[in-house]
Formats: sequence, structure tokens, C-alpha cells
Amino acid sequence: DAAVAMGEYISGSEEGFVDLMNKRAQELGMKNTLFKNACGLHADGHVSTAYDIAILSREFITKFPEASKTLTIWMDSITHRTRRGESEFGLTNTNKLIKAYTGITGLKTGYTPQAKHCLSATANRNDMDLIAVVLASPDSKVRFKEAAQLLNYGFANYTVKKGHDKESILGQV
Repeated sequence: DAAVAMGEYISGSEEGFVDLMNKRAQELGMKNTLFKNACGLHADGHVSTAYDIAILSREFITKFPEASKTLTIWMDSITHRTRRGESEFGLTNTNKLIKAYTGITGLKTGYTPQAKHCLSATANRNDMDLIAVVLASPDSKVRFKEAAQLLNYGFANYTVKKGHDKESILGQV
């Protein structure tokens, strides 16, 4: 409901917003993604790939690094206020790597009967950011295990090499 409401606010309709989503996906180089709705739930022809989800995840964490503070909250509560009064509602993060993986910075879990258990996990260690995307896992535990294995492989086998800073290169011109 929130995704549809946001789409209607931004574009006047969910369909108009989906058009914007598909345009932006193409601009980002997401060549194998086609959105059919704003919420990401199953619809015929609504498709993406692990690579494209990694592109989208990179764009998000690069543009909004402060979101990690919210994405890594394990438990929180909100107060629901109505004419009948107030009630507190507890929230638990569905990304179990938040508690189990050193350096985790986010990002998104998902499940539909068609897509199965999915995860885009982001992490940072030693100034290196990595993204692991796992799709169609048979259960939730497998997606977290496989994402952790992908991240572990990346952190064990790659490092960030820093080149000359921009000023020193421009000073030589």
C-alpha cells in the first residue's frame, strides 16, 4: 500500500511511477529488469536478475549511506495512534545477518511463493563495500548462509587498492 501511495504521489498513478522505475532501471544499466508494479510482488512479466539487483543495491547504498543506520536496527517499536487510543507495535528486522555478520550494512530481504526467499546483503570491512545477492533460496536460513559465504569469499580474496589522489594527478598536468 505504501509503495502504491508513494507512486501515486510522485507520478499521479502507480502505472506512471512504474514507467519511471523502468526508465531509471535502464539508466542504471539494469538490462534484464522489467517492473510491472511499485511493490515488487509477483506479476506476469515482472522480472529481474541478481546482477541487476546488485546494481540497484549499489546505487542505493552509494546515494544514501546514512540509510544503513536504519537498515541495521534489529528491533524497534512504533506507537500506533487512533481515535481509540494508543498501542505499541513491535518490529523485528527480517535480515538475520544484522545480528550474525560482522560489518553488515543492510539491505533487503524478500519472499514471494514464486521468487522464494531472496536477499540483497551489503557489508563493509576494511573500507571495502560488498554486495551479495541470493535469489530463489528454498528457505530463509539458506539465503542468509549463502549470502554470508559470498561476502566471506569477497572479503577473503579481494582488497581495495588506492591510487593517487585527484589533486596529485591534476597537479602534474
